[in-house]
Amino acid sequence: MDLLNISKTRYTTKAYDASKKIPQQQFERLLEILRLAPSSINIQPWHYFIADNITAKERIAKALVGKYAYNAPKVLESSHTILFCTQADITEQHLSQLLSQDDASGRFKDDAAKQTQKDARLGYVEYYRNEKGDVQRWAENQTFIALGQMLLAAGVEGLDATPIGGFDENIIIKELGLAEQGLIPSALLTLGFRSENDFNAKLPKSRLNKDAIFTHL
Repeated sequence: MDLLNISKTRYTTKAYDASKKIPQQQFERLLEILRLAPSSINIQPWHYFIADNITAKERIAKALVGKYAYNAPKVLESSHTILFCTQADITEQHLSQLLSQDDASGRFKDDAAKQTQKDARLGYVEYYRNEKGDVQRWAENQTFIALGQMLLAAGVEGLDATPIGGFDENIIIKELGLAEQGLIPSALLTLGFRSENDFNAKLPKSRLNKDAIFTHL
C-alpha cells in the first residue's frame, strides 16, 4: 500500500455508477475504520446515519434541493451515503459513557487513574465551552477528522468518495429528528464506484505548491 500514490490518484467523485454496489463485507470494514477514528481526548462526539438503499438515500436527498440540487444525484446514485453528525453539546451522559467504555476496555490500572481521566476530559470540555466559548465547533472539528480518515480509507479500499457540505441543514434536521437527539449535521459522504461520465476523473489534480503552504522554522 502506497499512501502517497493513493493521495495522488484519489479525487472527489462527481458522478457514480448506480449499478455497482460496495460488497457488504468491505463496507463493514469501512465502518470499523470510521469507528476507530481519532479525536481530541478520545471525545468521539459523533453519530452516523447510513443510507444503503434507495428509500434511505431519498430521505437524505430531501435536503439536496434548490442551490444544493446538483448534489442529489451523487447521493441517489452512490452505493452508500453516510451523514456525519456531531453532538451539539458534550453532555454528562456522553462523558459517563466514554469513561465506562474506557474502563471496560481495560485502560485504568486503578480507581485513581480512572478519576484522572474523568477530570482531564471534563476539564477540556469546560475549557472549550466556557473559556473558548465554542464547544460545538471544537466537537465538530473532531468529526471532520473522522471524515478525512474515511476519504483516505476509501482510496485504500479502491473506492470512490465525495465529501458534501452543500445541503439544507434545516431539512435534514427535521427529516431525521436531529434536534431531539442533540445532534447537528456536519457533512455527507457518498461512497461507491465512479461513472464513466465523471468528468472529474479525467482532470489533473490541482494543489498549491509546497512553497505556498509550508514554512520551515
